[in-house]
Amino acid sequence: MSTTPASPTLRVLTVNTHKGFSFLNRKFILHELRDAVRAVAADVVFLQEVMGTHEMHAKRVAGWKSAPHYEFLADTIWGAFAYGRNAIYPNGDHHGNAVLSKFPILRFENRDVSVHGPEKRGVLHCVLDVPGAPKEVHAMCVHLGLRESQRSHQLDLMCHMIDAEIPTDAALLIAGDFNDWQVRAHRVLARCAGLVEVFQQAHGSTARTFPARWPLLQLDRIYVRNVAGHRPIKLPGRPWSHLSDHAPLAAEVTL
Repeated sequence: MSTTPASPTLRVLTVNTHKGFSFLNRKFILHELRDAVRAVAADVVFLQEVMGTHEMHAKRVAGWKSAPHYEFLADTIWGAFAYGRNAIYPNGDHHGNAVLSKFPILRFENRDVSVHGPEKRGVLHCVLDVPGAPKEVHAMCVHLGLRESQRSHQLDLMCHMIDAEIPTDAALLIAGDFNDWQVRAHRVLARCAGLVEVFQQAHGSTARTFPARWPLLQLDRIYVRNVAGHRPIKLPGRPWSHLSDHAPLAAEVTL
């Protein structure tokens, strides 16, 4: 008697790490953040505002890690990781987006989607080899601009990327900080790429994530396409409310 193999289910987490500092930069909390990320037991983690290097903080901040923060967070739990520099400071220090994965990352590319002026933004596109998945799984970690005009252009760039680089039948996960307080990305991404947002589909509205202690704005998202099922995961208010200025989001996605 033959049986059909179970479809793989991924747990995903997205969090803006605020460069390893608590709300209003009052305390360096990277070690606590690592413990909290581990506790979610996610298979794929999408990070925004994660530090690559910062020589001044390394000299002045107690407990600062000399290794890139995404490597410290990955530790021995996530064997594969990718990093894309977005903001590069005059002395060469930098921060950006990162993806941590328990599955092999076959290839990745960080696309600069900055729009005029000093505000640097990027989209980190990773291709994952997930055991049991019929095809490669595409994951995009996003951090969009603060101004509506920037975000509109950046969403158009994302649509072009998806259309040109991702097979129409491939599983696609997009997560991160969209800064979309007017909640306009839903329509754009649904129209151009057939994406749905996990919390919107489950609850009728996007999760409120900013500021983390008293969430009012719906800035962070998890979008999916070509998956068999998805459900949001409710995370506790503590310790997350003091680990960043953004509350994290998590979901389970069946391929």
